[in-house]
Amino acid sequence: MPPTAKLPHQSTDESATPVVGAIAESDLPMVEPPNPHQLDNIKAQLDLVLVALESLAGIGSEAMLQAAAELNLQSVVDDRVSLWRLRQASPLRKGQGGRKKLDVEEARALVLISCHLAKQNQELIRRAVALLEQMAEQNREPHQAALLGDYLDAFSNIYQERMEDGETTLPDHLTNLALKLLIDLLFYSTPSGPRRLWLALIDRAKMSTPT
Repeated sequence: MPPTAKLPHQSTDESATPVVGAIAESDLPMVEPPNPHQLDNIKAQLDLVLVALESLAGIGSEAMLQAAAELNLQSVVDDRVSLWRLRQASPLRKGQGGRKKLDVEEARALVLISCHLAKQNQELIRRAVALLEQMAEQNREPHQAALLGDYLDAFSNIYQERMEDGETTLPDHLTNLALKLLIDLLFYSTPSGPRRLWLALIDRAKMSTPT
C-alpha cells in the first residue's frame, strides 16, 4: 500500500484560484520544450489522472467537456471527438486511431480540466483518502471499505479495457497505481492544484528521459 498523506487544509481564499480562460505560462511554466519521449510520458500520466477521476466520481466525457467550457478552453477541447483524440494520444492506450501528437498547450489544457474536476469532487476525494488512512491504521485492506473497493474495481476495469498492457498488468500493481493517483488527486483539488500537477508531470518526464 502506498504511504498515506495528511489531508491538506482546504483554502477559502478564492483569490488563490488560478484565473481561467487563458493558459498562463507563468502558472504552468516550462523551461524548455519537452522532447518526444517526455511528451509521451506527460500524455500517459494525464490520461491516468483522468482515469482515476472517472473511477472515483463516475466522471465521463460530458463532465470533461463541461469543465472545458467553464474554463473557456473550447478552442482546445470542443467536442467528444477532440477529447477522445487527446486522450487516445497516450502511448499506454490500445489502438492506433488516436492522434499521436499532443502539444504543450493541449497538455496544459488537460491539466486545468483535470484539476477543475478534482476541485469539484474534492469532498469525495477527501473522504476516500481519509478512509484509506483509516484502513491503514487498522491494518485492513483498502478494498474492504465500500468506497475504496468500488474505486479500485472501476480503475482496474477501465485500465484493463483501455490500456495496451491492461491484461498482463498484475492486480497489485493496479491497486498501488490507483491508490497513488487517489492521494495525488487530493493535492490536485486545491487552489494550487494545476501548478502541482504540471510540475509533477515535468519532473516525472525529465526523470524518465533515456540517457
